[in-house]
Amino acid sequence: MDISTVPQREYKDRLFKAIFGRNTEESKKWRLELYNALNGSSYTDPDALEVNTIENVIYLTMRNDVSFLVDSQMTLYEQQSTYNPNLPLRGLMYFSQLYQMHLSRLGKTLHRSTLVKIPNPKFVVFYNGEKETPDRLNLKLSDAFEIHDTSGNFEWTAELINISQNHNISLQKKCEPLYNYIQYISRISENKKKGMSAMNAVDEAMDWAVHANLLNGFFKVQKEEVLAMSLTEYDAEEVMRDIREEGREIGIAEGAQQKAIEDAKSFYANGVSVDIIAKSLNMTVDNVMEIVNA
Repeated sequence: MDISTVPQREYKDRLFKAIFGRNTEESKKWRLELYNALNGSSYTDPDALEVNTIENVIYLTMRNDVSFLVDSQMTLYEQQSTYNPNLPLRGLMYFSQLYQMHLSRLGKTLHRSTLVKIPNPKFVVFYNGEKETPDRLNLKLSDAFEIHDTSGNFEWTAELINISQNHNISLQKKCEPLYNYIQYISRISENKKKGMSAMNAVDEAMDWAVHANLLNGFFKVQKEEVLAMSLTEYDAEEVMRDIREEGREIGIAEGAQQKAIEDAKSFYANGVSVDIIAKSLNMTVDNVMEIVNA
């Protein structure tokens, strides 16, 4: 199938979220399998997991025994194809918002003489980028402190789990949906290493995934959407790499700035969402809107 013929729409989800973070029966099942594989649990009711999303982060709570009806754990799952040492700080900000919403929903306040109990936090980042990392790595908030601190009194971690093809094999064996997802994205990466363009790499991987019946036909049924999401993600990665190669992570130099403006217009014209463009080019959403509406 020629990807250039795919109708362009705004696909705001990343593929990981589309598989594990939606409210469909199959997504609920796959999400529970992933949760059980990570936690060594054996829950059988997919509806026991309550799910919400923050941007492309999957926010989960698992309820304890029905007799208690209280949230026991507040979990965030995020997929990243670019190594980011700032994940602990981002996780801290996410959970701050989530705890505020949680307490508000329960009608609880911190201005009381008794201890307010909260769900245990767990921030898991599924990483499949080019930078080599161990199978599992705890990124610490204290690494960002301007003055080095070894006390551990103010610590926050993001657990980075490397899901590249040859990492965390035991986890992949425990969770077939995760294994299928890894097979697909690894196929794209291998195609690109062979010199294929992003478009051809995604197109070939999609045909292969459909033929292999990955995720019980998900790739066949959702082919158009998965193609668009995949191409968007890989194009965004290439833009980010180009900018970094020019020695600019945040403040874009004049020449690179013009390129970013042109890229933003091109992405938007091809149906990429404003949120993804902003994230990819280190711009604000307002900046992107000004560019595309000029």
